[in-house]
Amino acid sequence: MKRTTLLLTAFITLSACQEKKVKTVEDNIEPTENMTHEELMETVVIKEHDIQKIGILVYDGVNELDALGPRYVFKNIMGVEVVTIAMQPGNVTTVMGLEFIPDTTIEKVDSLDILVVPGGFKETIENAYNEELLRWIRDIDKTTQYTTSVCTGGWILGRTGLLEGRRATGNWFRAEEILAENGASFTGERYTRDGKYWTSAGVTAGMDMSLAILTELTGVDYAQAVMLDMEYDPAPPISGGSVAKTKPKVLQFMQTMYASMADPIFEAAKNGETTVTNDTQ
Repeated sequence: MKRTTLLLTAFITLSACQEKKVKTVEDNIEPTENMTHEELMETVVIKEHDIQKIGILVYDGVNELDALGPRYVFKNIMGVEVVTIAMQPGNVTTVMGLEFIPDTTIEKVDSLDILVVPGGFKETIENAYNEELLRWIRDIDKTTQYTTSVCTGGWILGRTGLLEGRRATGNWFRAEEILAENGASFTGERYTRDGKYWTSAGVTAGMDMSLAILTELTGVDYAQAVMLDMEYDPAPPISGGSVAKTKPKVLQFMQTMYASMADPIFEAAKNGETTVTNDTQ
């Protein structure tokens, strides 16, 4: 009985010490409720970087979220110029019919710190065989700190040869096959980094990739501030959005539909039969 009492006493004492330790840690958390904005700014860690200009390629048929998702994220980096770059002068109409005026054209841009190549569908396939565009991307890549692609934009980036021998990801449709044709290994990840090359899976994954780059450039505190500004905390109503989470019959339906549309375009593009113009004048 005496031994039981001693053990119980020791347990209570140990528990009290642990409880006291937890309280001490909580008490050491710096209160922020009464701090001024200037005081809070001193506590938020923002990394320094040397990124000055980010360019996002746009073209008729581009997926607007591929381009404008990263644009929104990167526009939150203070002191950085973010421009949309068209292949020729004039308005651009996205795959969903949004028409807008790009900031500049490829003939006027010869260097960037970050290049984003977004995807689309028909025109993306055709642009993957546009030698003038591929040459421009290769030239710009010589100046970048990061060269990136979103979704099927990886089809264009892959055709430049810049992903050869690298790990990459991209749009789910025939991803492994298409990347392999360009010498890259498909990771199946939401986004992948290999050296200075960042690639993302489809559409919304471009924002995840952009946030990862922003985090590397500016730090976790600043990235969390941007994410809060965006209220970026996805909560889809049903499971889906990836090959692994999609019902087999739905996946088969989508694969068949994509193939029926993409195959003729790929075949025509390979034969030089495209509607994309090389005229940038």
